[in-house]
Amino acid sequence: MGWLEGQAALVTGGTGGIGSAIVRRYVNEGARVCVMARDDEQLSALRSELGDAIITVQGDVSKYEDNQRAVAATLNAFGKLDTFVGNAAVFDYFTCLDRIAPEDFESAFQRLFAINVQGYMLGARCSTDALRASRGSMIFTLSNSAFYAGGGGILYVTAKHALVGMIRQLAYELAPDIRVNGVAPGATNTPMKSLDGLNARSVPLNQIPGFEQGAAQAVPLQRIAEPEDHTGHYVLLASSENSGLTTANIIHSDGGWEVRSPGAASHRKV
Repeated sequence: MGWLEGQAALVTGGTGGIGSAIVRRYVNEGARVCVMARDDEQLSALRSELGDAIITVQGDVSKYEDNQRAVAATLNAFGKLDTFVGNAAVFDYFTCLDRIAPEDFESAFQRLFAINVQGYMLGARCSTDALRASRGSMIFTLSNSAFYAGGGGILYVTAKHALVGMIRQLAYELAPDIRVNGVAPGATNTPMKSLDGLNARSVPLNQIPGFEQGAAQAVPLQRIAEPEDHTGHYVLLASSENSGLTTANIIHSDGGWEVRSPGAASHRKV
């Protein structure tokens, strides 16, 4: 039996990269999962792969009605909701503030924050009643950019920092009924897309020339993460048996970004 046997989860942004890796791991751990995403073709492919263990909802996380519909579909299919995972996000391709045209700033800001911050808060709002009933948990995908500069541009890094405060405040507001935590991955081999129209040079994250090598060299563990490398943290935080006293916590899964370089062992002479 897996750690999440018999549980029901809702994962947003669940069709690619870290999101689909979470979905697959949850299914392997015994959970049934509702997957919410915008791309219906990708949702269909995931249904073909995972079968009756999942249901899918095509929707936009920045819209209250779509989040509400995803929660209702989860309850209708599984009878309960134990874990909400907010994961949907877009990147800004390292775009600096002075590279955003003044006439484009308000639109770019609102579009990125609508997905990366508002989408999480709406998902939390819509899932609160169901999670209170199950005494469940919320888990949000952050980033090493939630703690350090340089992992993105001004919009992405600011949004991720905002989510640290959101997790702490929600943990405060929803205790003792609901645990609220986060996972902060570092550079990961994913095709994460940037906000449309923000930067003409943008490509999916893992298509940036030298991305994998540069990411590996930037951390002590000396390798870039695969999406699957992070999923154990989401399993742990979803398991009330194994993390029942953990709330307002963010697990770093970034290869040791804080210390930045390999330790003494890598320099020790033989």
